[in-house]
Amino acid sequence: MRADSWAARQSDSCRGLVMDPAWRQRGRGRGQGRGQVTCPPGPVRSEVRGVSSESRFEEIRKCDQAAAQRLATEPCSSSSDDEDDEDDDDGKRGRILQSAMSPYTSHTGDTDVRLLEQTRHYLHDVCQSGGVTCLICIASVRRTQPVWSCVGCYCIFHITCIQKWAKDSIFLVSSVTDEDFGKKDHPWPCPKCRYEYSPHQTPTRYHCYCGKEAEPAPDPWLLPHSCGQVCGREFKPSCGHRCLLLCHPGPCPPCPQMVSVSCLCGKASRVPRRCSAKAWSCTQICRRTLPCRTHTCANTCHAGVCDPCPRVSVQECVCGLRRAERPCATPEWNCDQVCGRLLSCGNHTCERVCHSGVCGGCPRAGNRSCSCGKTKSVLPCTVDVPTCGDTCGKKLDCGLHTCSMRCHRGACETCRQEVEKTCRCGRYTKLLPCHKEYLCESKCNKTRTCSRHQCKRKCCPGNCPACDISCGRMLGCRNHRCPSVCHQGSCYPCPEMVEVRCDCGSTVISVPCGRERSTKPPRCKELCRKPALCHHGSLQEHRCHAGPCPPCALPCRRPRPGCAHLCPAPCHDQVLVKAADRALLAGPWEKPSTPAFVQKALPCPPCLVPIPTACLGKHEVSPVPCHARGPFSCGRPCGRSLACGNHTCSLECHHVTSESDNAKAGPECVQCEEGCSKPRPSGCPHPCALPCHHGNCPPCVLMVRQRCHCRISNLYIECVKFTTADKQSKQLLTSCLNQCPKQLLCGHRCKLQCHAGECDQSCSQRVKIKCPCKRIKKDFPCSRAKNELLTCDETCGELQKKHAEACAAEERAALEGEMRKQQAELEAFEKRQKGRRKKSRKVSEVETEEGVWHRYKLRLLMPICGLLLAVAAFYLLQLTNEAPDGENGQ
Repeated sequence: MRADSWAARQSDSCRGLVMDPAWRQRGRGRGQGRGQVTCPPGPVRSEVRGVSSESRFEEIRKCDQAAAQRLATEPCSSSSDDEDDEDDDDGKRGRILQSAMSPYTSHTGDTDVRLLEQTRHYLHDVCQSGGVTCLICIASVRRTQPVWSCVGCYCIFHITCIQKWAKDSIFLVSSVTDEDFGKKDHPWPCPKCRYEYSPHQTPTRYHCYCGKEAEPAPDPWLLPHSCGQVCGREFKPSCGHRCLLLCHPGPCPPCPQMVSVSCLCGKASRVPRRCSAKAWSCTQICRRTLPCRTHTCANTCHAGVCDPCPRVSVQECVCGLRRAERPCATPEWNCDQVCGRLLSCGNHTCERVCHSGVCGGCPRAGNRSCSCGKTKSVLPCTVDVPTCGDTCGKKLDCGLHTCSMRCHRGACETCRQEVEKTCRCGRYTKLLPCHKEYLCESKCNKTRTCSRHQCKRKCCPGNCPACDISCGRMLGCRNHRCPSVCHQGSCYPCPEMVEVRCDCGSTVISVPCGRERSTKPPRCKELCRKPALCHHGSLQEHRCHAGPCPPCALPCRRPRPGCAHLCPAPCHDQVLVKAADRALLAGPWEKPSTPAFVQKALPCPPCLVPIPTACLGKHEVSPVPCHARGPFSCGRPCGRSLACGNHTCSLECHHVTSESDNAKAGPECVQCEEGCSKPRPSGCPHPCALPCHHGNCPPCVLMVRQRCHCRISNLYIECVKFTTADKQSKQLLTSCLNQCPKQLLCGHRCKLQCHAGECDQSCSQRVKIKCPCKRIKKDFPCSRAKNELLTCDETCGELQKKHAEACAAEERAALEGEMRKQQAELEAFEKRQKGRRKKSRKVSEVETEEGVWHRYKLRLLMPICGLLLAVAAFYLLQLTNEAPDGENGQ
């Protein structure tokens, strides 16, 4: 929390109560939330009629003080509502699991508690968000991610992680052991318990825990990755029953079925018991005869074979020469003396150690061979067999050569024949005695199975031994190194578990090694034990938490200097303030050396206790904060009457020396420097030339510019004359006395002087009117010209008839001339065509086909000729009409 924002919030939250006067406090609401304990909330601004501002202020102040006192005394906890909700959820989850597991231990108390606790642990981890961790990728398993569960340790992995793990494991084993790589099916182990699976058991699809449903859809009302059906798996060890829980992770709980069974020794009668705890003891003595056949079993009722007899008795050895105290469980025993009995030959004694039964015949009796085995003879047992004198011929230890000595007793000598030997690696050869091995000094440069280190063995035959150097690579947890021998591929996950403790150390949880950095400390229900950092003796009670304690919410209550009131603001001894002396960073790669915010003790805010005070101008009495107590300006205009009697003092509320009359201005008030503001006569646009004065204003002598009626000229008239004249006089004053420039509807100009209103449309100008043939003309006034119409007489008709006959004659003559011209052109064309015929052509007459022109020439020429005649007649009529008009005009 920054210091400026903290002070701004303090002042803004309290300004509604103590800074504004009563007449400004309308419409402002009162905040009574839990977060506003630090400052009395502002009063309600509502229109209250008939109640003075002082009484209303006192009423609101008492109400706000009571609310602030009530909120200050309420206990406050730093734990958030979310943590409380999570604690409630953990409690509900624990009660649900306890109720689900209670039937397994309700009838008997000797059930397999370890297996039951393991099932409870798996259910709790799956229900808890982020409780299951994939040991391959060291990431949390979400409820929407496909998973796979090991049947040996029930550990849960991402299905993509376990598929990659199985593929890599098979590849590494095949690359090391197979001569024909990839043709053998090697098993792959579980990353945690090393339970082996065959290659065809590699998971390919995402199944629920019980395996009944593939790709189970996530359901918020079921366990994550569960199908919601009855588990139905056989119990381990098998008892003939199946699990009745809904599809769940981890091992199935002990069998809850009730069976009727007898005790372990079978002496007691049958009783109903849980199938998982059907083996029970009746606590009676067993009394079965032990294998020593002398004593009975003294143990209580038990299962299986009785224990060996624990008693001691004197027993003879097998040969009968010695007696000793021995356990009854081992009646037969052998001493360490040689038998020494005389054999059947009467010359030798038995050399066997303590034994039972007959010693047997003499080993030197019968048919015996010489040392080399080539000669056999029958001699008494007291006589040794002599050597035969032949070559020994036995295979020596080298396996290649035979002994070259004469038949002899004892072992043959070492083979000393020289042979060419090849070293073990096959690079070099050398002559050596056969019994010696040849090893060269060259070192093997091949890489061992770990693919990291070289063999470096002298004269290596190629079968390099496995790497015996420790792996030492950092595991995924980033805390431990791999303790295995150097190997290929990824190292196994770290098997260690790390404890994560709360701040006080009372609550501990175990997480896989490497997750302690991203795991939040567990929620602890103990109270925080950290000492207070502010001037208060102790903080408010709150639960154990990580990081610094929340800000102290207790009121400061320190006395202010120069004031008798205590500071009501929250404790501000440790406030986060933005560091001002931080060095600028060279770029985003550089880390800041100092924190962005530092904790700092801030001074107490100004005292905001309201004190009723009158303003300087005696306009009102308003509450003023204690730190700003004294005369103040309410912000209203002064409002005292100035010496002119027309205006009031416009200065903001200020001190006035003369206190006899509060309505009159004093020497501190402003002097009236405004102009006359009295109303002007109707129509006068000019202000009064005098300053603010008493009485009536003088008449206006300024000129007024007005346009004339025709809107052409500008006329200057005295303002007094124009404003005092009547309507007719104003029309005369605004006339320029020139001819009106406006045009009438007939198109002629108006003959009147500059006037107001519309012009008279009765035009008197003379215009000429003609007959239709334009031979007769007469003059009429413009207003009558529209009604007068001239008609043609008999002379006009005769002239028109003569003109039409002349035009027709001209057209006929032109048409005949055109026909003659075309006939001549046609005859000339035919002559040219006849002259081009060849003389060698046969005289036989051939009928030629007529062309398009010869066939349709009459049809084409007649319309063209008619069109030409019509044009000629039209021009002749025009000429005849123009001739009489010229004569009439003359």
